Amino acid sequence: MSEQPEATPLPKGIGQPATSAFALVGYNTLESIAGASASRLLALHGVGPKAIRILQEALESRGLPPLIE
Repeated sequence: MSEQPEATPLPKGIGQPATSAFALVGYNTLESIAGASASRLLALHGVGPKAIRILQEALESRGLPPLIE
C-alpha cells in the first residue's frame, strides 16, 4: 500500500469568507489550489488581494506551483 502525501490545509490568515469560497469550488488544501488562476479566484465572492498574497506565500514556502495570473 502506498502512502499518500499529507494534505496541507489552506492558511488561516486568508479569512473565513475566502476559505468558504474556495471550499465551494473544491479547493480545500494548498495542493488542490496550486497552479489555479489568481484572477478566477479573485472573482469569487469573499476573496480579495490579501487572500491571494497569503496563498502565494504559502505555496512558495511549501515548494508548490504558484497561482497563475
